[in-house]
Amino acid sequence: MDTLVVDRLLGLARAHLGAEFAVLSDITDGRQVVRAVSGDTGPYRVGSVLTDSYCLRVSQDTLHPVITDARRDVGTRDLPFTQQAGIGSYVGVPWSTTDGSRTGILCCLSRLPDPRLGDDSARFLAMLAELIGDEVISPVLHDDAPDIQRLRGVLQDRSLRMVFQPVVRLSDATVTGYESLARFDLSEFPTPAHAFAAAGRSGLGVPLELLAIDRAFEALPYLPYDTTLGVNLSAEALLNPAVQDTVLAHAQGGICVEVTEHTQVTDYPALNKVTDRLREAGVLIVVDDAGAGFASLQHILQLRPDIIKLDISLVRDIDADPVRAALARSLTSFASEVGARLVAEGIETRAEHDKLQDLGIDFGQGYYLARPAPLPMAPQVSPSAARS
Repeated sequence: MDTLVVDRLLGLARAHLGAEFAVLSDITDGRQVVRAVSGDTGPYRVGSVLTDSYCLRVSQDTLHPVITDARRDVGTRDLPFTQQAGIGSYVGVPWSTTDGSRTGILCCLSRLPDPRLGDDSARFLAMLAELIGDEVISPVLHDDAPDIQRLRGVLQDRSLRMVFQPVVRLSDATVTGYESLARFDLSEFPTPAHAFAAAGRSGLGVPLELLAIDRAFEALPYLPYDTTLGVNLSAEALLNPAVQDTVLAHAQGGICVEVTEHTQVTDYPALNKVTDRLREAGVLIVVDDAGAGFASLQHILQLRPDIIKLDISLVRDIDADPVRAALARSLTSFASEVGARLVAEGIETRAEHDKLQDLGIDFGQGYYLARPAPLPMAPQVSPSAARS
């Protein structure tokens, strides 16, 4: 199905039901894989994998497809997902291709309760789901076999390279750290997000993340004195013993672990045990996307990070938007009170830089400050060269 068609159908679903966002997902092997999102993404991002959600429960016939008030409904009020994702109302219906080769859930959600929702809402959504099932051929819900083959080649040949984006002290442009970012051969994956999304769908997410941090740690000997090295890891990866051992083996190198939201966090106590162990070894814990919504706030409250990164959506045009500035000022005060360092992501103009300084934010990263690049003294190896 053409992506534009999907967007239109999801937009139609949102408009008719008055929902904040609509989501199209595959359900496979007990996991929900998000394929397309319309509107405020809330807890969902394209390519994210959830192991406990309303959609999974609807697909298993253990949850009613229409929830008008999730915080009061007996079927949802005590579910961790209700609080973690900040869901107020929900409608979800199954969809499938005509040959049954793919199945999933089409849903609409909002943060507030909606007493107007009912059986008519589910019937309308089911009509759209039938259209999707009749027309799906591939770009949105595509055959992952070629991606899996390419990913296995990447893992076998270790054919990804790392670039590093500086984290800068805004007052004097001193580089205090670097965030490591994976890069792939463009002929294999158009963007890193495509690669990691495909890996998540195919069960190769953790091995790919492990390879990425392995390659990042290879740059530690070239890291400038008195700077930190940040690596990105999902909650699923952090719960993996091999990943934990790899991070701990380099814990004295000034390591920051940025906990991404590629996969849903379903067990914060287990994750906190891991982050506590890393902290004891000297690793700093980072949470990003602050200011992007309820899910990111929940992440911060549960993980108690050492570093909080302001989401790029909050930083963009902050110099001209009093609401963004007010929210950033509140987060600055919050970070100060809990003893966390605040870093603004996505700084692209001098005006944004200056406004963030005025708001008391001391650190930042973005294209205005420096683009991702190899470390100055590190040998440069292209993904293709890594195969030889």
